[in-house]
Amino acid sequence: MRLTPNLLLQGYAAGIFPMAESRDDPEVFWVDPRMRGVLPLDGFHMSRSLARAMRKSDWTLRIDADFEGVVDGCADRIDTWINPEIRGLYNALHEQKQARSIEIWEGSHLVGGVYGVVLKGAFFGESMFSRRTNASKMALAAAVDHLRRAGFALFDTQFLTTHLASLGAIEIARDTYHARLDRALNIHGANFDAVPVGTLQDVVQRMTQTS
Repeated sequence: MRLTPNLLLQGYAAGIFPMAESRDDPEVFWVDPRMRGVLPLDGFHMSRSLARAMRKSDWTLRIDADFEGVVDGCADRIDTWINPEIRGLYNALHEQKQARSIEIWEGSHLVGGVYGVVLKGAFFGESMFSRRTNASKMALAAAVDHLRRAGFALFDTQFLTTHLASLGAIEIARDTYHARLDRALNIHGANFDAVPVGTLQDVVQRMTQTS
């Protein structure tokens, strides 16, 4: 069965997500990990060095200014699971406002970002990239801040990496994840576009006040 954007959303609602073995592998398969990574929206770890870098930064925080560029930035590595079909599917979801990107810009250059799928009160983080020191961390901090203010309840990171764990992500069992997903999908007031983007300085001020 060929994947469609609607089928993709049904998969996320069921707790599974698609991957390919490599950029050159045309086959796409569904993944339902026994242990799932999540980033609690009240548990982001803002280190002093990251907070200091964000306060001093003249970079710009944007949303959806170059969604395709973020996906391509995430795929620009030796090993990637983003093949042409997956790339096309997420771009199609973006056109429906079901896939969004949080981006860090240095002048006219996209230097970091994170993208994921939006479904009711859940955000399914797909990937992130960085072309400058701390750019992906700043994008992730901005994403957490944005989702929290917009009424979301779940930030799914799929897997737990050492990098994500250092930022506050945790690992939970599949059953626990599905229970949290069900609660998030029953939230109808979440609205990704309901809050302004602001600046990196706004983000660090809010997050250090509530941490």
